[in-house]
Amino acid sequence: MKVWVAVVGKPRDAALAAAIREYEARAARYWPLEVVEVKEESARSASETVVMRKEGERLLERLPGAARLVLCDPGGEAMDSRAFAAMLQQQRERAQDLAIVIGGAHGIGDVVRERPHRRLSLAPWTLPHELARLVLAEQLYRAGTIVRNEPYHK
Repeated sequence: MKVWVAVVGKPRDAALAAAIREYEARAARYWPLEVVEVKEESARSASETVVMRKEGERLLERLPGAARLVLCDPGGEAMDSRAFAAMLQQQRERAQDLAIVIGGAHGIGDVVRERPHRRLSLAPWTLPHELARLVLAEQLYRAGTIVRNEPYHK
């Protein structure tokens, strides 16, 4: 099983980028992790709908077709850390890749919204996509420590 984290854009803030890299590196000790960053679409000459569609198409092009798709969505299923860890462990036991998608600044288009096997809420609020990526990376790391029954190191 491999975990794919697919995101739109790169973190712009250096401190936030460093924190994301740190937690993604920690998470990779527990789960085979592949991070896919796709280019943000310029909204200057296109509507938000077009921007979201193009970004969504880029995300889907970069993901394995057989992976179970999980869309990060404020309206998705809320899980505590233990439930998230259990979901990841079930995917591992099934030897099935998992692709977790975070949309861009304008959200995620219908091309992706129509495909997920599951919708996951990282918080009841809408988070900036960079912050959502940090939250997800930290939870992937935490899930690994839970599955292995290890203490959580800060």
